[in-house]
Amino acid sequence: MSQKQTSTGLSPVTDSLAASTDNAVETDGCASEATLEELSQSNARRVYFNDPERNRHFSSNHISTGKYNFVTFVPKFLFEQFKRYSNLFFLLIAIIQQIPDVSPTGRWTTIAPLTIILGISAVKEIFEDWRRHRADDRVNHSLVRVLRDTFISLPWEELKCGDIIKVTNGQFFPADLILLSSSEPQSMCYVETANLDGETNLKIRQGLPESEYIRDVRSALNIKGHVDCEAPNNKLYQFVGNLSLKGRGERPNVVLALSPDQVLLRGAQLRNTEWVIGIVIYSGHESKVMKNSTAAPIKRSNVDHMTNTQIIFLFCMLVTISLFSAIANYIWTHNHQHSDWYLQLANSNDAWSRFKTFLTFIILYNNLIPISLTVTLEIVKFMQALFINWDLEMYDEASDTPARARTSNLNEELGQVEYIFSDKTGTLTRNIMEFRKCTIAGVEYGQAPTSNGDFTDPALLEDLRSGKPNAPFIREFLTLLAVCHTVIPERDPANPDRIIFQASSPDEGALVDAAKQLGFSFNVRTPDSVVIFALGKEEIYEVLDVLEFNSDRKRMSVV
Repeated sequence: MSQKQTSTGLSPVTDSLAASTDNAVETDGCASEATLEELSQSNARRVYFNDPERNRHFSSNHISTGKYNFVTFVPKFLFEQFKRYSNLFFLLIAIIQQIPDVSPTGRWTTIAPLTIILGISAVKEIFEDWRRHRADDRVNHSLVRVLRDTFISLPWEELKCGDIIKVTNGQFFPADLILLSSSEPQSMCYVETANLDGETNLKIRQGLPESEYIRDVRSALNIKGHVDCEAPNNKLYQFVGNLSLKGRGERPNVVLALSPDQVLLRGAQLRNTEWVIGIVIYSGHESKVMKNSTAAPIKRSNVDHMTNTQIIFLFCMLVTISLFSAIANYIWTHNHQHSDWYLQLANSNDAWSRFKTFLTFIILYNNLIPISLTVTLEIVKFMQALFINWDLEMYDEASDTPARARTSNLNEELGQVEYIFSDKTGTLTRNIMEFRKCTIAGVEYGQAPTSNGDFTDPALLEDLRSGKPNAPFIREFLTLLAVCHTVIPERDPANPDRIIFQASSPDEGALVDAAKQLGFSFNVRTPDSVVIFALGKEEIYEVLDVLEFNSDRKRMSVV
């Protein structure tokens, strides 16, 4: 660590330390040769600034995650329903009953209940898919400020590639953007990607220095140029592209290489930054998060598979019994056709009559497979989904999050979990870490923690202030706790003087919080420095590199 004893106010940023300024090429030439080669091999697209006519061929920002629409509902629904062998069986019985002189029970005794069963299933599927489409509508009609002659509020679904938009603190990004500028110095911003990768710690994104002048309507309207980038893909952490800006006045034409540090992905949330301005490069189903999503699958539970297997067994039994009955009927008819001539049994000895007799027995015995089984299962699953939604014991009051059963097809799977494979204990526990004890230069510090888990031992600070032999080691230890990490400081909106530490792990958060309690408070992070207050004195440390934690080194380091 190299230390500067300067006193300047720096804005809080995040743990990514990419130096975007090294990517700029202030000439009329092109970006690096490797970048151009990658673009040429990936069917690159070109998105123009302030030129909707040339961008109109790109897809809209409208999304749909529903399973059905008006065109696909009937074929997809029927395909799903007739994958159930019980429905196939009753369809077969209904067809057989339409053959003259075969059915002893009438033509409509099976097709009517089957139609009712399919109707109930259709209503359930329509209701569940309607809720998906309603959620999509809420997303599509969310508002974002888009540059026209000024920044106006428009629904997300009206965005197009090439639109310049302004996103404010707390909002989600409506499409994949290239960051042009932000309210923070050096065009930095905080981003939370919990909706993308489940990580709640904040990440930094930083625009290029050549575009940070785009901070108002006038500069945004006057920008000319384009973005060359790779074709839409599902790689969340990779991006290849160039930003070409035409010079105005004293500004030269520039071609700048872009990296993932300038990309703001749809679904991520802007945090701890007043506003950012960016240009849309991927919209709607071409955005990276939508490329990673799949169409709503047709899900079948173990109970469905088991029911299908049992129905096959029952059908084989039904065919066997019907075949035995048809053979017995043939034998009895053959033996009685002369003696009981008044029954006219002689007319029933042809092959077609014998086959119709076999079909008649199938219809007579078809109750072996209960037609009410399917509708009963559907109603029970639907009601279970409602009970899950209404269950107060599954409601998290802290985050105001109730349980949501988006589909009722797999309810019974919830009670059939046999194994849980977990990559860390935090998945199954509260994952709360407390700093309780430490050893510095052979001296152990730490007493029983307080009720709120704070570290307590007055001897540590007394040894530091009194100048004991281990005082330099104590100072270095606490300085390292305050500097060697990737924590992001975030101001509490309700109390701006209070700093909330956004850490990638509870271990980091506990160590930084302990350093703060002992007088070494971490306050600000920028891409190339951290600012701490050591016993009331501001110190700025220049960060040259961060070596992330890995399983080989079993530690992380800051240079």
